[in-house]
Amino acid sequence: MDMEIIVKNTGELKGDVSIPASKSHTIRGVVIGALADGITKLKNPLVSEDTLASVNGCRHLGAEIDTSSNEEWLIKGLKGKPCKPEGPLYLANSGTSLNLLTGVASLGDFEVILDGDSSLRTRPVQPLLDALNNLGAYGVSLMNNGRPPVKIRGILKGGKTEVNGISSQFVSSLLISTPLAEKDTEIKVVNVKEVPYIEMTLRWLDERGILYERKSDYTYFKVKGKQRYKAFEKTIPADWSSATFFLVAGAITNSDILLKGLDIDDVQGDKMVVEYLKKMGADIRIEKEGIRVKGGKLKGTELDINSTPDALPAMAVAGCFAEGTTKLYNVAHARIKETDRIKVMAEELSKMNARVEEIPDGLIIHHSNLKGAEVNGHYDHRVVMALSLAGLIAEGTTRITTAEAISVTFPDFVRLMEQIGADINKEG
Repeated sequence: MDMEIIVKNTGELKGDVSIPASKSHTIRGVVIGALADGITKLKNPLVSEDTLASVNGCRHLGAEIDTSSNEEWLIKGLKGKPCKPEGPLYLANSGTSLNLLTGVASLGDFEVILDGDSSLRTRPVQPLLDALNNLGAYGVSLMNNGRPPVKIRGILKGGKTEVNGISSQFVSSLLISTPLAEKDTEIKVVNVKEVPYIEMTLRWLDERGILYERKSDYTYFKVKGKQRYKAFEKTIPADWSSATFFLVAGAITNSDILLKGLDIDDVQGDKMVVEYLKKMGADIRIEKEGIRVKGGKLKGTELDINSTPDALPAMAVAGCFAEGTTKLYNVAHARIKETDRIKVMAEELSKMNARVEEIPDGLIIHHSNLKGAEVNGHYDHRVVMALSLAGLIAEGTTRITTAEAISVTFPDFVRLMEQIGADINKEG
């Protein structure tokens, strides 16, 4: 099912867009609801391949999850005791689901294999396995390469461990699972990255009344053992990572668009994109109805995007539009996402006549007059959507392959872009 997105130069975008729900919040809600005692109601969940992968994994571990309504998912939890699944847990393309459920699986007194698609099999998971192995569980990479498929055997008992925070998901996984361990757990984190995602997990724990202590720089946590999650009701907020593509689209075209459903007070890191674009001179205002973006001129700047690696692909396109030079740095961990996003964005934008150079921890992008081309989305949803933005400002027609990847987080992307006037369509 090879899908392509075809984009033509689009002078202006007008109208309003309701941004879909947050992937990161939805998956945390599914996993914590699955561990809880009672029936949890998740309102306004994101329905996408990544979130459904987490549902699938939790069902295999014994949770009962009713996803028949897109407005509200009902989760009958496991009371902290996962059951032995029949066969491996298949988590498709979802790194968040893989990492969080590796922790959950370690709570059970059984052995289980967690696996995913060819892209997920490139994602490092060894730091999490090492951390769990210090806490009484046993985890091993079956290919012996520190990547999925992984085999996990419980039981996670607690104790002292250290984890490399190169992916915040390793830290989040430990924070969600260790409250259910028999003993207290002390976690030392080295190489802390993507702090907003750790903050998001802590916000979920706070709302559930989970007890822990921590250092303010996220390098140390002490989690009390023998705790329980109680069932809850929660409405999932809109996704700032998805909103990034509309914020950038509005800023690089002659546009006036209103983004609805976003909460500027939410913990999601990608709300920083508003500040990044303002620093480049974008006209973005927070109004009562939503966030208004008006297109104009942007100027190059230097941006430390350590806490927002998912914003790198879209911000690279903003850099092509901006006058002068833009540097995106301190984001080496963007190389261990669905793809090496630093390398891939440099390669694909170069095909469109962009002047862009890779540096070890980011990109240097010079103002470029983009030309339409056939580019490869590398089965990475954020790369596909970012290249679609490049197509809006490129001369002629841009064709992006492997576009089916957008269904991972944002199945409605093309429809919503069309709704505000983008010359964009799907083929295949």
